[in-house]
Amino acid sequence: MRDKKEIFYNWLAQTSSNPIGIEIEKAEGVFLYTPQGKKILDLISGIAVSNIGHRHPTVVEAIKKQLEKYMHIMVYGEVILSPQILLAEALKETLPPPLDNIYFVNSGSEAIEGAMKIAKKMTRRHTIITCKHCYHGSTQGALSLLSDDGMRRKYRPLLPSVLHIEFGNEENLSVINEETACVIIETVQGEAGVRTASTLYFQKLREKCSHNGALLIVDEIQCGFGRTGFFWAFQDYGFIPDILVSAKGMGGGLPLGAFIAPQHIMQSISNNPPLGHITTFGGNPLSAAASLATMQVIKAENILQNIPFKQALFCSLLLHPLIKEVRAKGLMMAIELQKDISISKLVSLCLENGILVDWFLFCNNSLRIAPPLTISEDEIHIACNGILKSLRILDGSYSRFHKDYS
Repeated sequence: MRDKKEIFYNWLAQTSSNPIGIEIEKAEGVFLYTPQGKKILDLISGIAVSNIGHRHPTVVEAIKKQLEKYMHIMVYGEVILSPQILLAEALKETLPPPLDNIYFVNSGSEAIEGAMKIAKKMTRRHTIITCKHCYHGSTQGALSLLSDDGMRRKYRPLLPSVLHIEFGNEENLSVINEETACVIIETVQGEAGVRTASTLYFQKLREKCSHNGALLIVDEIQCGFGRTGFFWAFQDYGFIPDILVSAKGMGGGLPLGAFIAPQHIMQSISNNPPLGHITTFGGNPLSAAASLATMQVIKAENILQNIPFKQALFCSLLLHPLIKEVRAKGLMMAIELQKDISISKLVSLCLENGILVDWFLFCNNSLRIAPPLTISEDEIHIACNGILKSLRILDGSYSRFHKDYS
């Protein structure tokens, strides 16, 4: 067999000119392992995917059991499949009424597409409002929602009638009117560098959408499934969306997404015309079994109760002159650095020191931290020690005689 790195760079399509490029042989818990035996602490969870760690035994066992029964049977929504039924029932238990109807898809982007289609059909309007520095996916429709022209300009024409407002700015809500089909918003902005808004802002947004007959679509692709310390992040803000979008951490490591709405809203894509949204692999039985097992682990291990402590511990340990601030909502964090610090260099140094971190699409002065929610207190110390060591190397204050404390 040819060298794996050679195949990776020559035969696999590249998504950037500078991929991480490390080979992983095994993953378990919060750690990744290379063929050479290097142990890497994963602080990004595959970008908020492995919420209960890699290869959690409960998830692995659930996948094995389902594998013995069946895998793909039919396109989504045509036959009764137990993994989908059980997962839908469990999800409904986490949701406030009237969010009671679930459409399973493969990814966050696809869920966003489905939600946009519902909004246009239900309201018979086409104006979509979203936020500056948002990120909702990279399919043509989801890409149309971005405010960053650098990512959009080469793919025009995109969807028309998309307006952008400032996230958290109550005055900007005045643009929502009787021509608005929907507002699409992240409960916590991810690629903007972990940005939050006030409870009052979200409640006013809810009131404005309701008053004008616009649907409120909430994107919890990154911040859902327990990442903020609430199973759904919107539960901390005292409002209920019309459509909720989920993915990433939902699948327990397998591909899965969903858009969720009241039944009377969701029925709009089942008729006139029928098959308003179609997906072949959405709600794949293995993915659904893995998702249900993930939910069971979150509940059985009381994972959500420990997140405030873990957030506080990270923030208390990440102290260094080069760190300007740490923004955090649960275990969704951004380490903002002082000006003129190379994020790419710091990411590389952290990797050399056995810590996998990442950057943000629309926040070029911050490190992304989104570890498995199962990370232990000792592992948090190890992670922060590795980041601080990398910062000391970067500012020249580290020597090989320096003692690292964990």
